[in-house]
Amino acid sequence: MTDTQYTQPLPNDLIAVWLGVFERQKDFGEHAFNQLADEQFFTILAPGLNSCAIIANHIAGNLISRFTDFLTTDGEKPDRDRDSEFNAPQTHTPEVRAQIVQRWERGWGVLFDTLGSLTMEDIGKVVTIRSVPHPVHAAMARAMDHYSFHIGQINIIARQLVGTENWQWFTLPPGGTKAFNAKLMGNG
Repeated sequence: MTDTQYTQPLPNDLIAVWLGVFERQKDFGEHAFNQLADEQFFTILAPGLNSCAIIANHIAGNLISRFTDFLTTDGEKPDRDRDSEFNAPQTHTPEVRAQIVQRWERGWGVLFDTLGSLTMEDIGKVVTIRSVPHPVHAAMARAMDHYSFHIGQINIIARQLVGTENWQWFTLPPGGTKAFNAKLMGNG
């Protein structure tokens, strides 16, 4: 690769693309949550794993920390207690679930507010995460990678708990690709 390949201008719709990816990830997580009974939301399938509740709480903590004052402060805020995000809630009540979902909504709101305030000029800026400099576009790629990993975990856990026969697919169900492609491409 030549140096000019790294100096090409970024597309003007980059922020909108990021927004679309993050919105889809949030929706994908909530699609899984909505299929779980309260007790399932808190279920840990095996030692060393996390419940959907724990993962949702962790994503929320990360979102709040990383995207509060995104351009001006380190993404790892001094008041964040990351380790506690992985503690299983002591009670598995609808009220505790609602608190976690409220924190989840707050975290995504911080991200979406930040994305809504960014300009194309901001994309060339550098932010820090744990004192490590990241160009804004790299910080966004890192966040997309992180959240998609955890959203995938949430969906695998939820599908295990709900059962394949009762699972409502967010994406194409197994065996549905040919019909979907035919319809999409005008062949069906």
